Amino acid sequence: MSFVDSTVLESLGTFDRAQADASDFGVVKLDAEGKVLLYNRWESELAGVPVDQAEGKNFFTEVAPCTNNRLVFGRFKKGIEAQELDAEFNYTFTYKMKPTNVVLRLYRDPGSATNWVFVAKNAA
Repeated sequence: MSFVDSTVLESLGTFDRAQADASDFGVVKLDAEGKVLLYNRWESELAGVPVDQAEGKNFFTEVAPCTNNRLVFGRFKKGIEAQELDAEFNYTFTYKMKPTNVVLRLYRDPGSATNWVFVAKNAA
């Protein structure tokens, strides 16, 4: 069972900043190249990257370069090419913070053709 509720996934076509900021996990909306279109407050606080310094930048190279690898960016890229992406896995963030265990969910919403990274702290 995912930490991202199905009602969130069903609303991604109209998901806005208020909904993102009300979430109790990280919400990052990306274009097909990885540019950040929406970066919520929760993720900003976890990563120590202000919203205005994340939006408009490439998530994988400028915002969270610790994700610029085959496990995260590679999966994202393959999912974008296939137009199908839904992967959830444990990961450790290390950029601008002490190592932080998280659960990442990479998701492409087929209805709105939007791409998302969801982040939750890993309890384990």
